[in-house]
Amino acid sequence: MKAAESLSATQMSADATAKEEFEIEGITEACILRYFQTLNAGEFQTTAALFAEDGVMHPPFESDIVGPGAIASYLQQEAKGIKAYPRQGIVETLENDQIQVQVTGKAQTSWCGVNVLWLFILNQQQQIIDARIKLLASPQELLALRPQK
Repeated sequence: MKAAESLSATQMSADATAKEEFEIEGITEACILRYFQTLNAGEFQTTAALFAEDGVMHPPFESDIVGPGAIASYLQQEAKGIKAYPRQGIVETLENDQIQVQVTGKAQTSWCGVNVLWLFILNQQQQIIDARIKLLASPQELLALRPQK
């Protein structure tokens, strides 16, 4: 019984350490850190649950996606194999007590990497109400990235 308890405690400690190691310079908002943790882990339902009921995701090359259910479905279909490498961010409080968080970094797919700006707006409950994902590339690079329909 002690071995099982010890293993459980060790696993929990390892899980906690893995989460603590995920840092973005300038960002302490747990919701934003959790967004990138769960996205990179492929836990798309958990990522989508960070959004408010009427939260909107604005992915590149796509129409707006509204609500956690639709966001989870979109991520499940489109985000598999994508890893986000956020580097640094800036947090700003807006007039209506919402928080704007800008994060810059890189996104990597199996076939390319691109610089990205993520722009989040959080409500007073620390839920994402707006997430804009902007690719920072030249027009030629963006055309090469656009999925063929």
